[in-house]
Amino acid sequence: MQTYGCPSFHQIGDATPQGEVGPPLNGIANRSYIAGRFLNDEIWMTQWLEQPQRLKPGTAMPDLHVSRRDALDIAAYLATMKE
Repeated sequence: MQTYGCPSFHQIGDATPQGEVGPPLNGIANRSYIAGRFLNDEIWMTQWLEQPQRLKPGTAMPDLHVSRRDALDIAAYLATMKE
């Protein structure tokens, strides 16, 4: 997540910096939806990380060209973030 600069945009545990552009990711595993419209499961989270602009054009989440492997790893990590 550091490689893609996620902490620059989101609050993620104790990571620094603590971005405030996107929603905090602390507790994301407890949320029902991603970006207000996609079920919060591994499939949608992986797709969101890979191509957010394709899923929700105009979203503030930029397309960071996250690889499939990295998207799967990040999705698995986020699934553990219950608070």
